[in-house]
Amino acid sequence: MKINHETVDKIAQLARLELSADEKVETIKDMNRILDFMDKLNEVDTTGVEPLVYMNADANVLREDVVKQEINHTEALLNAPKKDENFFHVAKVIG
Repeated sequence: MKINHETVDKIAQLARLELSADEKVETIKDMNRILDFMDKLNEVDTTGVEPLVYMNADANVLREDVVKQEINHTEALLNAPKKDENFFHVAKVIG
């Protein structure tokens, strides 16, 4: 399969993109390179190869939660655009 101007126009329309003539030419080249690469991958014999789910054998390696910096109530309110002595003031979201 080769990408042509009609295919790029259809994809651009579906993606709501406006491409100049130069961008269309570059897009055609890029998409054809991608398809050529996929054809090369399809030539590889993958018989007996398990699908790869993770890049390494470790799954869900989590770090320990550690408090690194604490700020007090006053410091937390310093950069608030609207506040009083205890609370942030925000716009009403729910009617």
